[in-house]
Amino acid sequence: MDSVPLDKGVRAARDWPLDIFQALKQAHVSQVSYVPDAGHARLINLCHDDASIKTTVLTTEEEGIALCAGAWLGGDRSALLMQSSGVGNCVNMLSLMNSCRFPFLTIVTMRGEWAEFNPWQVPMGTATPGAFQLMGTTVFRINTADEAGDVVTAAATLAFDSDQQIAVLISQRLLGAKKWTETK
Repeated sequence: MDSVPLDKGVRAARDWPLDIFQALKQAHVSQVSYVPDAGHARLINLCHDDASIKTTVLTTEEEGIALCAGAWLGGDRSALLMQSSGVGNCVNMLSLMNSCRFPFLTIVTMRGEWAEFNPWQVPMGTATPGAFQLMGTTVFRINTADEAGDVVTAAATLAFDSDQQIAVLISQRLLGAKKWTETK
């Protein structure tokens, strides 16, 4: 999907969640599990709206790793959607994917980076790439909307065709800064 010119030379933002969804479809991903996350909201909705994708809401991120392993053993391809704050919950389960050489694809929305307001998010956001790498998971990163589809396509190919464990990190700068909201 290309950017659409608007009045006075302003361009519409690229629909990068749709690009990621289309990359997952092209990779024949038929199961998507997730812990609810505002950064993944559009992608989650696209998956829910597609009858050929089974979606599973998780109570904790490591459940998604087990679901990905089970999906592969059952002949399906799956992806796990999570926020960087949940990566620390997954370290032990990532050893399953690495030891058994199961393909694994996770797409992670980052916190603790660009204009973060919540200091509790910074330590895990900083540790996320290293935690994945320590467990043998290759890390790709999406920094701009234009590269989202290509990065996920490359990640899915490497995961499913080469039995690799791949994490795609979506930059907080792309997601936008989050703010506390007050209710009245």
